[in-house]
Amino acid sequence: MPQAPFSLPYKHPFIPDKNYKKSVAYFSMEFAVDQALKIYSGGLGFLAGSHMRSVYALKQNLIGIGMLWKNGYYDQGRKADGSMQPEFHEKIYHYLQDTGIRYQIPILGKQVWVAAYYLPPDTFQSAPLFLLTTDTDGNDTSTRAISYSLYDADVTMKVAQCMVLGIGGARLLEELKYEPQVYHFNEAHAVSAVFYLYKKLGKVADVKKKVVFTTHTPEEAGNEKHNMQFLEGLGFFSGLSLDVVRKISGNTGDVFNHSLAALTLSRKANGVSKLHGEVSRSMWKAYPKIAPIDHITNAQNNTYWVDKTLEKARLTKDVETISSRKKELKTVLFKTVADQCGKLFDPDVLTIVWARRFAAYKRPDMLVWDIERLKKILSNTDQPVQIIWAGKPYPKDDGAINTFNHLFYLSHHYNNMAVLTGYELALSKLLKDGSDVWLNTPVVTREASGTSGMTAAMNASLNLSTYDGWICEFAKDGENSFILPVAEGNDINKTDCDNLLDKLENEVIPTYYENHKKWQEMVLNSMNDVSEEFNSDRMAREYYEKLY
Repeated sequence: MPQAPFSLPYKHPFIPDKNYKKSVAYFSMEFAVDQALKIYSGGLGFLAGSHMRSVYALKQNLIGIGMLWKNGYYDQGRKADGSMQPEFHEKIYHYLQDTGIRYQIPILGKQVWVAAYYLPPDTFQSAPLFLLTTDTDGNDTSTRAISYSLYDADVTMKVAQCMVLGIGGARLLEELKYEPQVYHFNEAHAVSAVFYLYKKLGKVADVKKKVVFTTHTPEEAGNEKHNMQFLEGLGFFSGLSLDVVRKISGNTGDVFNHSLAALTLSRKANGVSKLHGEVSRSMWKAYPKIAPIDHITNAQNNTYWVDKTLEKARLTKDVETISSRKKELKTVLFKTVADQCGKLFDPDVLTIVWARRFAAYKRPDMLVWDIERLKKILSNTDQPVQIIWAGKPYPKDDGAINTFNHLFYLSHHYNNMAVLTGYELALSKLLKDGSDVWLNTPVVTREASGTSGMTAAMNASLNLSTYDGWICEFAKDGENSFILPVAEGNDINKTDCDNLLDKLENEVIPTYYENHKKWQEMVLNSMNDVSEEFNSDRMAREYYEKLY
């Protein structure tokens, strides 16, 4: 069917609920609203996708502004020996609507054309999304490539991507003749927009009236920084002098801290868990002119993620149906294990899953650090265990790719160990459905929130985790989850590894096999405790109440 022509000025397609009338433009580098739209890399996108789905359910007056990545993040392919390799394939989305909007923004001394595409809300039951691309007529090869791959490894290209989102997003709103009351930056990627707004509005106070900011980074070193002259040469500051930039952004000297600028030019900011809010306030306390930092704990959309049979059984406290449905869901997941790895897993066997972005601080390989102890666990035929890993490393992070491939090669020695590729929304859903235990091993205080364990808990999987991020607000050790004590001393890696293997040997495995009633109780507690507090409808409400 031909699409109706896109009409201007743009009008929000919802009649907003009376509680959510304030108009918001939500800027994010990635959105995971559906498996079919591959414009996300991991947690930030999963979070934004769930947020946009709750906007739709609650009829909030919010639009999303993001990027249309031609190659997505990357496709997790395999080499001839089965180890992973990043592949970059062009994606074409026939269901996106071409708005016909084309405009130019200055990047690197060139006038770069930006085209805007539209995802109508009913397509995937999300907020309306506008997606920007430079892969359009009028641009040369180098400027078309700005919107090819999410988080390009080339620093100039990555900053150019942030400028398309920030300045390009602000310009899009002008083209739409749509003036939101709030500009919400999900992370600092779009912070170039504040300088564009300052040039337009002329006063810091007027910029701050409009801008709010969500930080996801729990340590100072993790915040993006660049040389000011380098950014000025790219056109990042919309022609403002560096003296003005320094004066209004909280930055001094020649180093520009993107998060500091976002915090300084916002009226309100938030961390993404209670602990992260505390960490952020402590981290930024040396800067008195920044916005007050509250916290709004991340959450996931249970309408999208929850298996309907499991949810119905939760509501009726039917633990037997939860147990039997779980085995059915494990059988479905194990078809993927057989397909990718040639291994036949057993739905009656305790199945542990570690699956999320592969990054050093998340310590994906902690289980294999003491290989002798793990071998004993894997070879125990009385109380057998199956382990699955999945997740995408950053495509240029050789260390994380090597960790992934080390686990893959190691898995050849065990029939009950599998390493899967293609960790995107669809596989993530299968793994949440088919896991008994969701393993989470970040260095404590390094995980701002983490959300994968929420959707696992929604689907009757028990969290086995270090005490970090959202877990601190959810977990009751031995009642709804298994929690490692916070490691202290010189070698927290060894302590955490020892504690993890102790927990598995002494509590997790025996409870599953010897105390089925207690396991069922813990699962039901976990499902109940995650259901309301960590559903993104609560989060989306809080953004209106606390931030907007």
